[in-house]
Amino acid sequence: MDKHTQEQVNKGIMLPLMEEFYTIQGEGYHTGRAAYFIRVGGCDVGCHWCDVKESWNADLHPPTLVENIVETAKKYSNTVVITGGEPLMWSMDFITKLLQENNIKTHIETSGAYSFSGKWDWFCLSPKKTKFPLKEVYSKADELKMIIHNKSDFDFAEQQAAKVSEKCELFLQPEWSKKEKMTPEIVDYVMKNPKWKISLQTHKYLNIP
Repeated sequence: MDKHTQEQVNKGIMLPLMEEFYTIQGEGYHTGRAAYFIRVGGCDVGCHWCDVKESWNADLHPPTLVENIVETAKKYSNTVVITGGEPLMWSMDFITKLLQENNIKTHIETSGAYSFSGKWDWFCLSPKKTKFPLKEVYSKADELKMIIHNKSDFDFAEQQAAKVSEKCELFLQPEWSKKEKMTPEIVDYVMKNPKWKISLQTHKYLNIP
C-alpha cells in the first residue's frame, strides 16, 4: 500500500472492503429487516468459531473509497449495517457522517475491542473472551449480543450485561455449530432470566447471506 492510500485508510476516507450486499438482517434486535451490509476486513479478536475468517487479514481486501461505498449503498436501502472483521479497527467517523447525510440509518456489529468512532443509530456490542471490549464502549451499546458456545458462556454473558446501560437490549445466541446442543439450554436460561431474549442466525436457516 502506498503512503497516500495508507493515509486515506488511517483517516477512514478509504476502508478495506471485503464485501457488500443487500439482504435481510438475520440476528438480534433488527432480525427480519432489509439492510445493506458492508463487511470491512481486518480482525485480531480471533474467535475460533468465526464464520468469516477470510476477513481477518485486512491486506487481502482492497482499500476502497468510502464515497463509492455509500453511493452504492444508497441504491439499495435506508439502513446500513457495518460489520467485519472488526470495523472499529478503522475510523468510522467519515463513513457514518456520509451515510447519515444521505438519510441512511447506521448500524454496527462489533466486539468493542477498539476505540469508539462513528455516529450510530444502532450499536450492537458482541463481546468476546479473547479480547474484551474497552470500558468506553459499554455505555454506547443499544444491544448486547452474547454468543453461547458452552455453559460457561452464560456467566460471561452476565458479567458483560452488568456493564451496559439499562436501556440496552440483551440477547443470547447459540453458536451455529453448537445450536442443537445449546439452543435448549438458552431457552431454559431465558425462561428463568427473562431480561434476556433469544437471537438466532435466521439468515442461515433461510439460506441467505
